[in-house]
Amino acid sequence: MPIATVNPANGETLKTYDALGAEEIERRLAAAEAAFRTHRTTSFAERARLLHRAADLLDEDQQNIGRVMTTEMGKPVKQARAEAAKCAKAMRWYADHAQGLLADEEPADSDVKDSGASRVLVRYRPLGPVLAVMPWNFPLWQVIRFAAPALMAGNVGLLKHASNVPQTALYLEDLFRRAGFPEGCFQTLLIGSGAVEGVLRDPRVRAATLTGSEPAGRAVASVAGDEVKKTVLELGGSDPFVVMPSADLDRAAKVAVTARVQNNGQSCIAAKRFIAHTDVFDAFAERFAAGMRALKVGDPLDEDTDVGPLSTEQGRSDLEELVDDAVENGATVLCGGERPDGFRDRGWFYAPTVLADITPEMRIHQEEAFGPVATLYRAADLDTAVALANDTPFGLSSNVWTRDGSEVDRFVRDLEAGSVYINGMTASHPAFPFGGVKRSGYGRELSEHGIREFCNITTVWHGA
Repeated sequence: MPIATVNPANGETLKTYDALGAEEIERRLAAAEAAFRTHRTTSFAERARLLHRAADLLDEDQQNIGRVMTTEMGKPVKQARAEAAKCAKAMRWYADHAQGLLADEEPADSDVKDSGASRVLVRYRPLGPVLAVMPWNFPLWQVIRFAAPALMAGNVGLLKHASNVPQTALYLEDLFRRAGFPEGCFQTLLIGSGAVEGVLRDPRVRAATLTGSEPAGRAVASVAGDEVKKTVLELGGSDPFVVMPSADLDRAAKVAVTARVQNNGQSCIAAKRFIAHTDVFDAFAERFAAGMRALKVGDPLDEDTDVGPLSTEQGRSDLEELVDDAVENGATVLCGGERPDGFRDRGWFYAPTVLADITPEMRIHQEEAFGPVATLYRAADLDTAVALANDTPFGLSSNVWTRDGSEVDRFVRDLEAGSVYINGMTASHPAFPFGGVKRSGYGRELSEHGIREFCNITTVWHGA
C-alpha cells in the first residue's frame, strides 16, 4: 500500500512518501533505546512541563492540523478541530494526574507483617520503547491517548500510523519535538504493514498497542505472543443502541443520529445496531430515519457539512456490498441505501442509511458496517433486547435508553461490552477506562488502567 495523502472528497493524490529503509529503521530503533535510558529517569514534573507545552502547541495548530486531517481521511473539518482540542485536553489531564496514578502503593500493614517484611511497596516502572500501530479514523486522538500516558510513565513511543495519513503522522513526531521532548522519545515510522513484524520482533521494542481491524490485531498479537511481549488491542465494534419504552424518544433519536454518523460513521465505538422495544419501535424508527435523512452530505471542508466521504474507495465498496446483501435478503431501506446525488462519481461518499427487517442471514447482522449505515431491530421485551445486543462477535461498548432502574441494573449485568452508557452516547474521556471484550480486543486505554498497561508493576520487599 502506498504511503500517500489521497483526498477522499475527490480522489486526488496530494503527497506521496517513500517508506523508510532498513538503515533508517535501525537508526530510529537505536534512538528510541537511547532516549528511554534518559527519559525514564526524568521527573514527573519535567515530563508534565513538556506535555503541557505540546498541548499548547496543538491548540495553536488546531486550524491547520484540522484541515490536514480532513484532506487525508475526510472527516468534517469542524469534527477535526474538535479532535485536536480533545487531544490537548487529554495531554493536560495526564500531565496533571500521572504522578498520582503511578504513585507507590503500600499494602495493608497486616499483610506486610504476615509476609515477614518491615515494608512493602508496589512501584510502577516504565517498560521501554512501545510500538503503536494506529488507524486513520481518528488520526490524532488514537495516537495521543497512547502517547500521553506512555510518555508520562517514562516510556518512549514508536508510531506506525495508517498509510493514508502520513502528514498527520509526521506532524505528531514534530509536535513532540517542538515541545522539547528529547530526540527519540516519540518517532514516526513511515513503513508499510509488511515491516511491522520486524520492528515488533526487535528486542529493543518491549510492547505494542494496536487499534484497528481484527485481522491486524491477530497479526500483531501473534508476533507479540511469539516474542512474549505485552500488547493492548482495540479492534472492531458493532455497538448496540437499545431504546426501551420509558426512554425520552425525541432525545434518544437525536443522539442516535449523532452516534451513528460521527466521523462519517467510521468509528469503532459508533452505535451501529439500533434495538427498539416493540412498544416504541415505530415512533423511534420514524424519528431516527428523519434525522438521518436531514443530514447534509458534502465537502468536509465546508463548515455546515454533517457527513463527508468515506476514507477510501475500498471502504465505500465494502459498505455498499453489505447494504446490497441486506436488501437482496429482504431488508427494508428507510432512508439512503445509495451514493448521494451530486457525489455518485466524485469522491467516496455514501448517503446516511437506515435498514430495517434485519435477519441473521444477512452479512451486516454479524459484520461491522464502517460508514453511515444503521441497522434497526424490533425487540419484544427486555430479554430479546439483551439477546440481540449480545448477538455479535464484538463487545466494545453499548448504549441503553431507559428511565427504569431495574432495567439499568439488568443491562449493566448482562451486556457483553467494555462500556455501558445509560441515556447517552458512547465517548472516550481520559479519566475513564476504554476497551472491549470478545473480538473487540483486550486491555484498556485511558485512566489509571491505561497508563499502567505499559508499566512493570514491581513489588519492593524490605526485610524486617
